[in-house]
Amino acid sequence: MMQANPQQVQQPVIEVDNLVTYYGDQKILNGVSLNVLDGEIMVIMGGSGSGKSTLLRYMLGLHQPDSGCIRLFGKDTCTLTGREWIELRKKTGVSFQGGALFNSMTVGENVCMPLRELTELEDNTIRIMSRMKLEVVNMAGFEHLMPAQLSGGMVKRAALARALVMDPKLLFFDEPSAGLDPVVAADLDKLILGIRDAMQVSIVVVTHELESAFKIADRITVLDQGSILMTGSVEEIRNSDNQRVRNLLNRTSDEEPVDAEAYLQRLTEGAG
Repeated sequence: MMQANPQQVQQPVIEVDNLVTYYGDQKILNGVSLNVLDGEIMVIMGGSGSGKSTLLRYMLGLHQPDSGCIRLFGKDTCTLTGREWIELRKKTGVSFQGGALFNSMTVGENVCMPLRELTELEDNTIRIMSRMKLEVVNMAGFEHLMPAQLSGGMVKRAALARALVMDPKLLFFDEPSAGLDPVVAADLDKLILGIRDAMQVSIVVVTHELESAFKIADRITVLDQGSILMTGSVEEIRNSDNQRVRNLLNRTSDEEPVDAEAYLQRLTEGAG
C-alpha cells in the first residue's frame, strides 16, 4: 500500500492569503500567498528590498494588511482582540536579527522576562525553565553575564533561548546568520535543525544566506519586488529555470547595462 506524503497530511500553522501592503503610496507586498506547514522550516529569501522583512513583520502582527489576510493557527489575525493576540503570541517565539537583548539585564533576566510578563509562575520555576532553555542552546553557566560581555554568536543563542522559553509552537528568525563567521553560522544552523526535531516546532526563517537556507529549509519561498517568484523544495529552487531565481542564486544583477550616451542625454535635457 502506498503511504501518504507527509506534506499532504500536515496542517498549515500560517496561511497568508493575497497579502497587499503599502508604505505611503508605495506598494511593498503585491498579492503574496503562502502556507507554512506544521513542523516544517520555511525559509523566505530575496534580495534587498524584495519585501521579505516586511512579510515577517506582518506575520508577527506588528502591522495590519491593507488587503488580504493572515491566519495563525487558523485564526484571522485581522479580527483578533488585544487579549486574543496576547494568547496567540504565547504560542510563538521570535529571534530578532540583532538579538534585541536588553542591555541593562543579565542573560538570565532576558530569558526569564517572557515568563515573568506572561505567566504567574513562581520565581524558582521561572529560573529553572530559563536555565533549561539556556542548556538547549549551549549557554549553560552564562546566565549571570551581561549582553555586552557576549560574542555575536552567544547573543544569537541567548536570544534564541528567550524565544524558546514559553515552549512555542511557531518560531520566527530574522537573519539568524547575519554578522556571524562561517563556523558559528554553521553551528547555529545545526541548532535550528535540532530544535525543530526535538521540540516539534514550526519555523520561519528570513535570510539572504544561501548556504544556510539550503542547509535548514524544508521549503523555500523566493520574493522579488513584493511578489513571490516561486515556492519549492531546496532541489526545486536549485533547479529552477526562472531567470530571477537564477540571478539570486548566482548573485547576478538584474539591472540592464547603462547606456552612457542615453544617460548623459537624460542629464542634459532641458539644460542650457
